[in-house]
Amino acid sequence: MLTVTDLDSMPDDGNRYEIIDGELFVSRSPSLEHQRVSGNIFLALRLLLRDNRLGEIISTPGVIFSDHSAVIPDLVYVSQERRQEIAAGRHITGAPDLIIEIVSPGVENEHRDRFAKRQLYAKYGVKEYWLVVLEARAIERYVLDEEILKLQSRFEERDELTSALLPGFSCTVASIFRT
Repeated sequence: MLTVTDLDSMPDDGNRYEIIDGELFVSRSPSLEHQRVSGNIFLALRLLLRDNRLGEIISTPGVIFSDHSAVIPDLVYVSQERRQEIAAGRHITGAPDLIIEIVSPGVENEHRDRFAKRQLYAKYGVKEYWLVVLEARAIERYVLDEEILKLQSRFEERDELTSALLPGFSCTVASIFRT
């Protein structure tokens, strides 16, 4: 069973190395489309947070949940209230309020994001999880309910993306996928 310490010995080869419950997951560098969508989400949230001081949006941080679970989500949001508690060091240590993953192509990648990571995030108390599905041009919003991240909404291109976690936030899904 691998630990967070083992991640430090992984090669610096452009791959993402993550461990979930001691199991190693390796993913390749994201595509340009993936990066553009991530940038669009980051910008939309950053504009809200710049003026409202609700918290902080961070791109590809290391998130350590335990000695046997550490991941690198595409984006995370940490509320102002929790910032000092979990985001004061080199990595985030604990559950961010919101995690956003952009599904990379491939059955294995989708399974990891849709099941393994969603279960991990629920286990440690992530309040909300957005799964961005590039091929469908849609965003699935999961909300923590009784220790399970349950699908709350599916937003498609014509919809407005909102979240109770981010008062005042609204943007069109179409703008997220605009490249």
